[in-house]
Amino acid sequence: MEPDCRDDRKTSFQNGAYDQPAFERISSKEIRIRGIDLARQILRGDGFRQAGFMADIANRFTRSSRAPVLFQEGEAHRKQRSATALFFAPRTVATHYRRLIEEKCARLMSDLRTTGRADLDAMGMELSVAVTAAIVGLTDSSQSDLSNRLSSFSADKDPEGVGPLANAARMALAFWRMLRFFFCDVMPAIRSRRDVGRDDIISHLIDQGCSTREILTECITYGAAGVATTRELIVVAAWHLFDRPDLRKRFLDSDDAGRIVLLEEVLRLEPVVGALYRRAEQDIILNDGGRTEDVSAGTLLAIDIRAVNADPAAAGVCPHRLDPDRQIQDHRLPGSLMSFGDGPHRCPGAAIALQESAIFLDQLFRVPGIRLAQAPTIASNWVVESYELRGAVVACI
Repeated sequence: MEPDCRDDRKTSFQNGAYDQPAFERISSKEIRIRGIDLARQILRGDGFRQAGFMADIANRFTRSSRAPVLFQEGEAHRKQRSATALFFAPRTVATHYRRLIEEKCARLMSDLRTTGRADLDAMGMELSVAVTAAIVGLTDSSQSDLSNRLSSFSADKDPEGVGPLANAARMALAFWRMLRFFFCDVMPAIRSRRDVGRDDIISHLIDQGCSTREILTECITYGAAGVATTRELIVVAAWHLFDRPDLRKRFLDSDDAGRIVLLEEVLRLEPVVGALYRRAEQDIILNDGGRTEDVSAGTLLAIDIRAVNADPAAAGVCPHRLDPDRQIQDHRLPGSLMSFGDGPHRCPGAAIALQESAIFLDQLFRVPGIRLAQAPTIASNWVVESYELRGAVVACI
């Protein structure tokens, strides 16, 4: 009997093909990567540097100081990731942040029951800001204002203009957002932690002797990334669960581990970050089963996460179907495949994002009479080459 290879994706901007070549040369200086094996080699290999997430802006801003962890490489990156790993470890999430997540979710659900309706992405944003602020240490300013400032870092739509003037305008806007974030949120947090240190990333960076500029860039890295990705995961997962009573029942009947398995499959199917970029620092040769391509130093390697996550070599049969029982072909890879990246730069907040989403959705679907009153609209976000889901409204009795 033939398997049911339906396409369950809700946010895809691509067609349903998943038998695409593992790599494709787009231009003399850019190659698109779609195969799981090549993606792993690049993300785990030496001789590549981070080139995504507005790297050019970050490198200009940090030219005279230490780069943020997202843009470090080699030993410097390894040491910094090791030093901050404790803040994101599953054990830390369970012991330090689970209660915060549960209490914040309970307040959000109480407000929903009182009003009868709520904006789903606003609820997800409020939760993710509260948790991210606690981990990073951004707790000395208004959370609603902090939410707006963090959102602004990834709020731009596709750039309309090209050329020096348009690029200069985008650069100026990015710097303005950084300065506003610094003076309103980061500097108050630094001042209070210089008086009394706390168990958060800003206190850790102060203890390391980091400058205020270095602390700012780390706060942007951890803050903006943590908030945006968790909010989108909450909305897209809720959308699938509202539309699939069988998945919803399975989710509610599962324990924590079972819920996270289901969320990882949603994230594999609907990655919040659609592309990762690396730049080759030396000449290399790509090899896909005998098909080779010479890559010169300086070439941009664009890793298409949607295509990589649908590579049958990793996802198995029917990769566009949402299947929580899916058996990932390579036991070394998580259920979400490359949705959190891979190698030294794999997202450190993966465990916290999944735990937040699991707790929030568990409480949401236990609200009496909960229903999706309005489905979200889908827009694209050029910064992460993926989707934004806005306007989803939930209602209850």
